[in-house]
Amino acid sequence: MTSRPANPLVFLDHLGDDYRSPVLAGLEHVGFFREVPAGGTVFLKPNLTFPVYRPGVMTSFECLKAVVEALRERGFRVIIGEADSGGYNRFSMDEVFAKTGITELARATGAEVVNLSYTESESIPVCGGWRTLAVPLPKLLLHKVDAFLTLPVPKIHMNTQVSLALKNQWGCIQEPAERLKLHPFFPATIYEVCRRLPRAYAVVDGRFGLNGTGPMQGNPVALNWLLVANDLVAADRVCCRLMQVDEARLRYLRHFRRAGWWTDYHAIQVSQPLEPFLKEKFYLQRAWTDYPGLLCFNNSFLAWLGYRSPLAGFAHWLLYKFRKPFYDYDAEAEKVKGRGK
Repeated sequence: MTSRPANPLVFLDHLGDDYRSPVLAGLEHVGFFREVPAGGTVFLKPNLTFPVYRPGVMTSFECLKAVVEALRERGFRVIIGEADSGGYNRFSMDEVFAKTGITELARATGAEVVNLSYTESESIPVCGGWRTLAVPLPKLLLHKVDAFLTLPVPKIHMNTQVSLALKNQWGCIQEPAERLKLHPFFPATIYEVCRRLPRAYAVVDGRFGLNGTGPMQGNPVALNWLLVANDLVAADRVCCRLMQVDEARLRYLRHFRRAGWWTDYHAIQVSQPLEPFLKEKFYLQRAWTDYPGLLCFNNSFLAWLGYRSPLAGFAHWLLYKFRKPFYDYDAEAEKVKGRGK
């Protein structure tokens, strides 16, 4: 399970022309190269929320490349992984790997690429109110890697308000349909997922953030910073201050605090003052078409009604009469079918 340092370390620096120098300095600063065994296996979890790259929505290829090269040059075995995404309208992560250059990056560096949706799973228990839920996670993450490195972007999210270093692990739950069922239990589920990881670190790609709405649409904001942390909760809390978002309003962070994964903020050792990195204030702005999803996110009966009941197809057909689809759902569904054969 992931370790929780008493005094979390957070590295923060401006991004220049490339990621290489701040990535190396950040990993060194938070003790990654001291704590992870030489030659060990490191799993990288980028944020790949859309079928093609969008700034502020997804981890940039340049950030991922810098991390992969930094680790491979030091002899680490590197696995880049993500599961199929898209929720109710699933899209193929294999296609995303190819379109964003990740497949070729792995080939060129000797890294490996894994679609977590098609790996062996193991269920972990999560307290879901009056019952215990069985949440499937890849055995690869639970038993076969020495360190876990999450690479999120700082963005607003229509359901959780922000998506940062903790929320990024939602994509480790292998089946998109399973994630929809678990939405009403998000705080407890993401807590159990994150605490069961091996040594966990964050590299937050702050070249761009996403303001207004998210996780797929919104207003990209040029931030030009990189944050590296040896504690995922500390990473989220520092990011909230950089985005000028009140952490006390985030339900999932309140759950982490109640569960004991928490440090007094003044005990978090940040490498630089935050003020020079502050840009515009981040905010959440929902359209009326976002509210059906929000209601389903927070209520298990509505989640069943909206995603798994006989009325689900009609409900989505009706919604799309008013909301433009995020991408070509039918075309992406065909690609997923092809992978499953």
